[in-house]
Amino acid sequence: MNIHKRLDKIFPVITNPAFLTNKGLGNEIGFYIFDYDPKDEILVRDHTRSLLHKLNSPSVRIKTLEIDLYALVLEILDKKNVLKKISQDEQKVGFEAVIKRLKPILKPEAFIEIIGERISDDVRLIFLTGVGKSYPLLRSHTVLNNLHSIVKKQPLLMFFPGEYDHRELKLFGLFKDDNYYRAFKLIE
Repeated sequence: MNIHKRLDKIFPVITNPAFLTNKGLGNEIGFYIFDYDPKDEILVRDHTRSLLHKLNSPSVRIKTLEIDLYALVLEILDKKNVLKKISQDEQKVGFEAVIKRLKPILKPEAFIEIIGERISDDVRLIFLTGVGKSYPLLRSHTVLNNLHSIVKKQPLLMFFPGEYDHRELKLFGLFKDDNYYRAFKLIE
């Protein structure tokens, strides 16, 4: 199925009352992944913005929170006053060394705390975006594993530029994350 048809199927699925209340999951968490070919990134971003606008509109009224992981990375680095120094450090010590230095700052707990603060009781759906942009600073399986503790009642939909086969996440179709079995594929 082409990307346009798959994108068109998202809205009917995520506005279904059973989806929004996590019905029929058999005690599983309501985490979903929409995987796509990375070459379709701009198309998916545009569609995601359109979905957010439509879902949060007065006619639909499904309050949806978007969590852009890359924006969160930048926010955390800015709060720690290291954002401005990164490009200088990269020139001196190289990209890999900078990534290694940033890992202790970008612990999953920092992301979970901020995301938890943004999830209000009236949020009915969560979009997780910016997965590709945040690589290699942040791994999607790490975020998903840690979000279990704070996302309980709302379904969460991660837009993933790569492949998901119900057990393995492969970012950009190249980089294998640790196995992740707990999410459902939104559109086959």
